Amino acid sequence: MTGRTPILTVRGLSVRFLMPGGRRIAAVTDAHFDVAAGECLALIGESGCGKSVLASALLGLLPANAQAAGEARIGDLDLLAADERTLARAVRGRLIGLIPQSPAAHLTPVRTVRSHLEETVAALTGARGRAAVRSAAEAAAERAAFPSGHLDRFPHELSGGMAQRAATALALVGDAPLLLADEPTTGLDRDLVEHTVDELRRHVDTGRRALLMITHDLAAAERIADRVAVMYAGRVVEVTDAESFFGAFGPRHPYSRGLLQALPDRAFSPIPGTPPELGDLPAGCAFAPRCERATDACAVLPPPTDGIACHHPHVPEDLRA
Repeated sequence: MTGRTPILTVRGLSVRFLMPGGRRIAAVTDAHFDVAAGECLALIGESGCGKSVLASALLGLLPANAQAAGEARIGDLDLLAADERTLARAVRGRLIGLIPQSPAAHLTPVRTVRSHLEETVAALTGARGRAAVRSAAEAAAERAAFPSGHLDRFPHELSGGMAQRAATALALVGDAPLLLADEPTTGLDRDLVEHTVDELRRHVDTGRRALLMITHDLAAAERIADRVAVMYAGRVVEVTDAESFFGAFGPRHPYSRGLLQALPDRAFSPIPGTPPELGDLPAGCAFAPRCERATDACAVLPPPTDGIACHHPHVPEDLRA
């Protein structure tokens, strides 16, 4: 961990979906991590590995057939044990600001950006009176670098980058200690990706907020993250600092190394095979069928040790005994 007091502490978070016929889907299993103020933790992994389900669990937005276990705490509040009233009135927007995936799709199409912001200001802050609410909404837009000349536009009149800034402005209104950005760069070109993550980083660098960014974009993660958590088949298999992960030392888990080597600016070599079905996970390491380091020991689930869950982690040659 970072040594700083965490804003979010996750211990043993698991999510199971109960399906017809008694079948269970293990979407998230035994997740452990912290996120501190002034820090960005990038949660990465292939599509379908459980990243967005984990985010939904933190916000209490899981469907009715989901069962969550473990702990996810902000201060003294366990998000997983909180009732809907607490989540609606004290958590969403106030303790956790959400920047959703595909923000344009989450904006009401018949309302302007100004209208969205003013409604959010009225709900989450002490601003009262038309002039005060309007001023606070404009201030929120300015914090997210959303141009005042676009405030009276409707969502369909915004570019992808502008919609992203609008979503960021809405997430910042409640001055939440945790920003949760779920795939914030989806559908953006590379210039807009870099601009978006730089804006998010700016809000974290105030030292008052933590950022949990869920992404499959490793270039964006490298640009913004202090630490990286890697998910595979519902499990967090590695948590490490971003400098080591993307640098010469590299990640230690074979799956994490495979993700990096699949990038075009690296080996451009795909990981062989496909991820397992979350409803039919093996008893041991889920990555073993795709792993060149696998042995008989991998038939037993590896416990997380020193930030990694692997029987045969990579160790650089200069650190080997």
